[in-house]
Amino acid sequence: MDKVFIQIENLYKSFNHTSVLSGVNLSINKGESIVIIGQSGCGKSVLLKHLIRLMEPDEGKVFIDGTDLGLLYGEQLVDTRRRFGMLFQSAALFDSLTVAENVGLGLKESRRFEQSEIDKLVGEKLEMVGLAASADKYPAELSGGMRKRVGLARAIANNPEVLLYDEPTTGLDPITSDIINDLIVDLNTKLNVTSVAVTHDMKSAFKIANRIVMLYEGKIEIDGTPEEIKNTDNEVVKQFITGRAQGPIQVR
Repeated sequence: MDKVFIQIENLYKSFNHTSVLSGVNLSINKGESIVIIGQSGCGKSVLLKHLIRLMEPDEGKVFIDGTDLGLLYGEQLVDTRRRFGMLFQSAALFDSLTVAENVGLGLKESRRFEQSEIDKLVGEKLEMVGLAASADKYPAELSGGMRKRVGLARAIANNPEVLLYDEPTTGLDPITSDIINDLIVDLNTKLNVTSVAVTHDMKSAFKIANRIVMLYEGKIEIDGTPEEIKNTDNEVVKQFITGRAQGPIQVR
C-alpha cells in the first residue's frame, strides 16, 4: 500500500476578501511526481507555499508524514522544512554570490556542516545538473536555463525527501524548457524523491507527472494520470489543456 506523505485537508485561503482556495483536499503519496495545473492566479503557488508553511491557511490543515504542520514551531518546523527543497519561479539567486556559494548557502546557514562537507555536496549537486564547470561564475554570467539549474542544485543540496517546483519552465524557450523537464524526471529517479510542481505549461506537466491535479475556482476540478487528463470529457479541463479561448473558463 502506498504511503501518504502529504495530506491536505479542507484548505481555505483568501486575500482581501477574495477566495483563492475554497476547501482543497489532496493526498500525495511518497515517491509520486504530481503536477498541479490551472489558470494564472488560481492558487497553485499559494497551495505550494502552504506545504512548507510559508503561508498560514484561513481554515484547514496540512499534514507532513502524519504530523500537523500547523502545530510545529521553532526547531521542529525548521527540521520539517529541511525535508523539502524548493525551486522558485525566478530561481531566486543572490547576484553577489557565485554559483557554488548560492548552492551551498542553505547548508552553510544550517551550521550543521564543515566547509569541506559543503564543498563536496555543492560539487556533487552541480555535477548532477551539468554545471560543475560554472561553480565560480556569478548569476549575471548565466543564461535563464542555467540559473534555473543552479536553483535546482540548491534545492537538492540538502538531500531533501520532497522537491517543490514553482513554474519550473516559466520564461524559458521550448528547448531549454525540455532540458529542465528531462532534468526533473532524471532527478526524481536518481534521488527517489516526492515531487510537487505547479505549472500552466501542459507539455511540461505531461512529461514530468505521473499524476495531474487541476485547480479551478478554488477547488480540485480533476485528479488523474496524464492519460486520464488527456482523454477526459470534463469541458473545463479540455478547454484548459488545449488552450481554447471558448469554453466554460472565462478569462478574468
